[in-house]
Amino acid sequence: MQVGKASIKFEEPPVIESMASIVGKKEGEGPLGKLFDVVEQDDMFGADTWEKAESALQKQTADLAIEKGDIRKKDIRYLFAGDLLGQLIATSFGTVDLEIPLFGLFGACSTMGEALNLGSMTVAGGYADKVMAMASSHFATAEKQFRFPLSYGNQRPFSASWTVTGCGAVILSKNKKEGIAAITGITTGRMIDMGIKDSMNMGAAMAPAAFHTIQQNFDDFNVDENYYDKIITGDLGQVGRAILLDFMKNKGHDLETIHTDCGIEIFDPDSQDTHAGGSGCGCAASTLCSYILPKIKDGTWKRVLFVPTGALLSTVSFNEGETIPGIAHGVVIEHIGN
Repeated sequence: MQVGKASIKFEEPPVIESMASIVGKKEGEGPLGKLFDVVEQDDMFGADTWEKAESALQKQTADLAIEKGDIRKKDIRYLFAGDLLGQLIATSFGTVDLEIPLFGLFGACSTMGEALNLGSMTVAGGYADKVMAMASSHFATAEKQFRFPLSYGNQRPFSASWTVTGCGAVILSKNKKEGIAAITGITTGRMIDMGIKDSMNMGAAMAPAAFHTIQQNFDDFNVDENYYDKIITGDLGQVGRAILLDFMKNKGHDLETIHTDCGIEIFDPDSQDTHAGGSGCGCAASTLCSYILPKIKDGTWKRVLFVPTGALLSTVSFNEGETIPGIAHGVVIEHIGN
């Protein structure tokens, strides 16, 4: 099943059996608003702190994915989940009542890709019949931890992205004829550090990692951009997309017409003040479950390379003047049927 240096081609591809997406009010006002399962008008989600709100968001999304798939919670062997907060507190507090064995993951905004990589390997390897992969983010918790408290009212540069308040969850199971889509392969990314130090330009920090993972996928599977109907990155936004397209063009690959980015799709640049676009673990996760997977299910896209991207900084590393390494994980998702 190993292919090339960093990829796996599944002999019996795991399938996505169920999916759910819940987002906040601003995301619901964007271009994908009608596609999400739930648009919550109260960004506090009935809680008394932003962090508890994100935990509630995760719990509601997980419950919805289980309900939509008509799945018994006890049949889910493992949960692969994460968020942006220190010590994964949104996940650890949000999933405790699920009573599902947990692998807590941190890949920054690439976390959904990491969860799908690990979840797919676990199911394909026979270590579980069903697993859940989930990731969340919340605008207010991310601003509070990484940038400025909301009440500070700071101005953001145009290269900055807007952390999505959202969560996406999928349930993976063993190969069967019916499902939303099949995961036929993965390409696990490695750390790429180009020396970027600007925390307000995540696209520039993550674009080199996206380039490396996409190129590695091409090399490992001996394919090129024509193999895919769409190549969709996670959180590059307008700035990161331009860098990625330049890098790929220098390698002889023209992605202009087949590439898009979750951070670009989720917000309207003309009517919503999000500058470069969306970001956060919940950006790629919620866009996957609301926009990407339905198009694969109905055959609009037969094969997609989904590449969530992450900027692996922390408040400690940033305050100490360190650079911002990037990472990106590739997931090959295909239509089931003719």
